[in-house]
Amino acid sequence: QVQLIESGGGLVQAGGSLRLSCAASGRTASDYTMGWFRQAPGTEREFVAAISRGGIGTTYADSVKGRFTISRDNAKNTVSLQMNSLKPEDTAIYYCAQSFGSGLYKSSPAYRYWGQGTQVTVSS
Repeated sequence: QVQLIESGGGLVQAGGSLRLSCAASGRTASDYTMGWFRQAPGTEREFVAAISRGGIGTTYADSVKGRFTISRDNAKNTVSLQMNSLKPEDTAIYYCAQSFGSGLYKSSPAYRYWGQGTQVTVSS
């Protein structure tokens, strides 16, 4: 069993930055693609970013490209999401997830383990 625990959320003004972290315990997360998703009130959960198991490959949603950076430290079993130039529309609960395999998946069914989420609120 895998446990994913997110941290780093909070309240920030538009234009500001936050860094989210996800700590994985249990089965080794380094063998799998990791991703970040988010869900705003009244909306579907949406893909944000994913990183390959070796950390070389990354992919982003168009809405965050150039502003967010995903990274991972396999020695520490952690995945991070650096969020810069935040906008009010980035406000959501952010979830860390571990996939079933090694592709750069953008669809939530490709992910089998999920964290509880961390709230990010961006004020205008």
